[in-house]
Amino acid sequence: MYEAITRPNTRWAVVARTHADVRDTCFEGESGVLSVLKRYGLYSEQHYNRSRTKINLPNGAMIKGFSAEEPDTLRGPQHHGAWCDELAAWEYEDTWDQLQFGLRLGETPRVVVTTTPRPTQLIRDLVSRSTTYVTRGSTFDNAANLSSIALAELQARYNETRLGRQELYGEILEDVEGALWTRGLIERCRVEERPHMSRIVVSIDPAVTNTASSDETGIVVAGCDTNGHGYLIADHSMRGSPLDWASKAVALFDEYKADSLLVEVNQGGDMVSAVLKQVRPVLPIREIRAHVGKKLRAEPVAAMYEQGRIHHLGIFHKLEDQMTTWTPADPTSPDRLDAMVQAFSDLLGTSSISNYFNSLANVCTSCGMPNPKSMHICMKCGTAIIVATQKTGGL
Repeated sequence: MYEAITRPNTRWAVVARTHADVRDTCFEGESGVLSVLKRYGLYSEQHYNRSRTKINLPNGAMIKGFSAEEPDTLRGPQHHGAWCDELAAWEYEDTWDQLQFGLRLGETPRVVVTTTPRPTQLIRDLVSRSTTYVTRGSTFDNAANLSSIALAELQARYNETRLGRQELYGEILEDVEGALWTRGLIERCRVEERPHMSRIVVSIDPAVTNTASSDETGIVVAGCDTNGHGYLIADHSMRGSPLDWASKAVALFDEYKADSLLVEVNQGGDMVSAVLKQVRPVLPIREIRAHVGKKLRAEPVAAMYEQGRIHHLGIFHKLEDQMTTWTPADPTSPDRLDAMVQAFSDLLGTSSISNYFNSLANVCTSCGMPNPKSMHICMKCGTAIIVATQKTGGL
């Protein structure tokens, strides 16, 4: 803000997670841009265009707001500097990349990042750079401006917890409590050479919408060798129309000489296979319908990582971020992670997965409903449960 006030005819970007965050917090919030301008007597309503989240200062400087949900809006605009709020919560790293391309005005373009330091790869990379100056502050450093009752409750509930260390004290914690994978575990599973593969699959977890805020379609390539070890080969997850991701999946099928395409059909139904067949009418498509939650599907695959049975051929930053930060309590959809779990559940055989689920519940062969081990009649559909022929939960 000081830079915009003291440097006439300059351009500045303010980027936050959503349009609402830019407007309600960064611009109009109690500590936002407009509040600071008012303090210095530089604000009048004629300077602020609320619909475009833009401020034109009397000295000719301009401050423009952008949503991190729309990376393409930063293609083209040039800036002398930027403020990025809650960078660790941005869904698309491409937004950061597009902002960097436009930081080319003046002699020393700079960015101020204010964020809770979730341990994403981008945050870890930024902190490790020699050109990054890191300052830390806790919620309690701002106690004079916050409710004492709220602070007391936060301290009572979260003091000396991992969540409190991250959210209240600004620590970067390498491992997320409750996540099924850790950075160390993934590093131990990383290999450089790919052995001969007995099977290779392209696994697809399709998004059901195609907007700037839609989930990505998870698309991963994975294989297994004759020793029962799995290998993550490629991650080409993307955002695009159904025809876009279907074309990419078929291209990967050809490139890696895969033997099948695995598709999640819980949400897209018959549409998923139909779109793939628009690209190529004859394909070895295997439709997967999951009958259990993400946690139950992911846990046995995480166990295979711990056993050293799954390996990463290279580094997959975005997928590994999902693996090490997603917890079963997280409501977001881990698209890349879902596609990966689907691939290894199929590649590494159903026996170990079946045994895992069977140890938890008797799964109805008719509707897929998990039932307590003591039940012999399905609670959902009333069908007799035949233990010897249980389903594997759609994996």
